[in-house]
Amino acid sequence: MFNIADDQQRISLMRFFQKLRLFSQADVEQPPQTEAEAMGSVRAHRYSIVSSEEDGMKLATIAVPNGYGNGQGKVSTRQQPQSRFVKKDGHCNVQFVNMSEKGQRYLADIFTTCVDVRWRWMMLIFCLSFLLSWLFFGCAFWLVAIFYGDLENSPQKCVSNVNSFTTAFLFSVETQTTIGYGYRYVTEECPVAVFMVVFQSIVGCIIDAFIIGAVMAKMAKPKKRNETLVFSYHATIAMRDGKLCLMWRVGNLRKSHLVEAHVRAQLLKSRTTAEGEFIPLDQMDIDVGFDSGLDRIFLVSPITIVHEIDEGSPFYDVSKQELESSQFEIVVILEGMVEATAMTTQCRSSYVASEVLWGHRFEPVLFEERSYYKVDYSHFHKTYEVPSTPLCSARELAERKYVSSSSNSFCYENELALMDKDEEEEEDSGGRQRGARGDQHGRRVGLRAQPGHDAS
Repeated sequence: MFNIADDQQRISLMRFFQKLRLFSQADVEQPPQTEAEAMGSVRAHRYSIVSSEEDGMKLATIAVPNGYGNGQGKVSTRQQPQSRFVKKDGHCNVQFVNMSEKGQRYLADIFTTCVDVRWRWMMLIFCLSFLLSWLFFGCAFWLVAIFYGDLENSPQKCVSNVNSFTTAFLFSVETQTTIGYGYRYVTEECPVAVFMVVFQSIVGCIIDAFIIGAVMAKMAKPKKRNETLVFSYHATIAMRDGKLCLMWRVGNLRKSHLVEAHVRAQLLKSRTTAEGEFIPLDQMDIDVGFDSGLDRIFLVSPITIVHEIDEGSPFYDVSKQELESSQFEIVVILEGMVEATAMTTQCRSSYVASEVLWGHRFEPVLFEERSYYKVDYSHFHKTYEVPSTPLCSARELAERKYVSSSSNSFCYENELALMDKDEEEEEDSGGRQRGARGDQHGRRVGLRAQPGHDAS
């Protein structure tokens, strides 16, 4: 029996090779170019920004945020979900690779390295630092005892009752920790042993100061304060005071205040410059009232941060339809000093385009009771829809308002002109009527004054 699948594969391969042969013949039989055509093609390649091969390499090697490149030499045409630069919990979704001399640079700043490492590594460093110092000086005292013959029961000993490595190690522990049992001690017969005791005491104080300082600095880090600072899960776009505004909510779960609290935001979006340079994550500031001081907040109850979408806003030309197809990330940052330690803390979060709700507002969380204000955090993340929100961009909305205001002012001016004209016409008609009445009265008086007409 014949295999139909194999036959189809053979036919497809034959057709493929025939097409290749035809293409090669077309290339060979192509007539030579004239000098002008050749110069034109050279000029076109000379002034092009990038060649087609370079475009392919870019798409294959650059991890484009819209999902068309995976950074591993493969091109994908399938739409992929947008990767976050900053996660919702504030951690940066970045991995550093191919760093030269990473270990040396981290060891050069050993204190910061110890403060930044996890607690399990900190405890390991804590234990190893003491154990290694005890072992080092234990070996030193044991070598001193061997060199001066303390192990051979000589009458004059450098370190009394040190006759093995175990006893030398115990003497090292007792010296550095100042336990002072008194059974093992250094005599005045050996200056080297006296120097070793003094030197070990100094080294022990240095290790204690360094380890205790690192542990205290790690415990006092304001990083955990971020667990009680929360951002709303969604951001919203709605009308406020007659303008489209981007809004999100921030709250403090503790009763202790955040001193000098202020907020800022940045828009991360890929773009291509006029010269053809691709910028994967271009950072643009989002104005939240820095010039007017509105970025500084009194964070006792949840506050809604407002960004007015005006001419200087990166969202000035974004409508609801464009928002649904856009790919960007809004990084929001809250900074302030912890009231208990006066150390600066920073809380971060982000919103991608799918987390920005058009035509929504946040539900109220602050309610007034009889003698106090109540904050209900069950409504913190909730929003409600505002159907009256325009679907157009802020630019189109401003243009519509300008046109309507211009037409209204034109009609008002015309109305004033017509009113003035009516008043003038009324005054003219009134004057003419009064003149006609005067003429009639004059005629009557003249008739009465003629002879032969008596009043009787």
